[in-house]
Amino acid sequence: MILCIDQVIPTPLLSRVQATLADTTYRDGRETAGWHARTVKQNEQADGRLPQVVRLRKELESTLQRHPLFQMAARPRRMKPLMFSRYQEGMSYGNHVDDAIMATPEEAMRTDLSFTLFLNDPDSYTGGELVIDTTAGEQTYKLPTGALVLYPSSTLHRVDPVTRGQRLAAVGWAQSQVRDPQQREILFDLDTTRRQEFEAHGKTRTFDMLSKSLANLLRMWAEI
Repeated sequence: MILCIDQVIPTPLLSRVQATLADTTYRDGRETAGWHARTVKQNEQADGRLPQVVRLRKELESTLQRHPLFQMAARPRRMKPLMFSRYQEGMSYGNHVDDAIMATPEEAMRTDLSFTLFLNDPDSYTGGELVIDTTAGEQTYKLPTGALVLYPSSTLHRVDPVTRGQRLAAVGWAQSQVRDPQQREILFDLDTTRRQEFEAHGKTRTFDMLSKSLANLLRMWAEI
């Protein structure tokens, strides 16, 4: 399942992110790539050791932890600290698959889901599309400012060359409580349906039965 979520972060936070990234130090993005990905990765990443970058990262991560749609789709058990990437004219990231295991400050984690949070106006740059290889063919994403695309880490994907302006994004990874992507999609559909039932009719018998099924499937499938 690939899911686009609009307006993930509030406007004041987005403005702070943009202002900070416009006035910070960047490092070669190849420093955080695997040995094979380094051959096709050409971008810059905000220096994650800087206090202002650390603060922004934690605030964004906290926002994602509170976002109901992100939580429903990802059901994160743990997340790798966000990275802020910048693509200047001529930069790109060729086809690659994300590492299956990544280090975090606490312990290593399995990457089930990847996400890209777009941080600047898509009209301010040309190119820079995120292209994901799926069974239905290549799918292209270039979302509005503050929107996020969540997709399986198991997919081949790339960032096409930027030919004008610059592309800013936050990228991250999550290990889900539910390893199997089909099971995650079933839980997402059930949760969506029960919320729609509650909004339309309140706490009905149907809502209660959907909630029971959701809880029991999660009890069967969750790894915590």
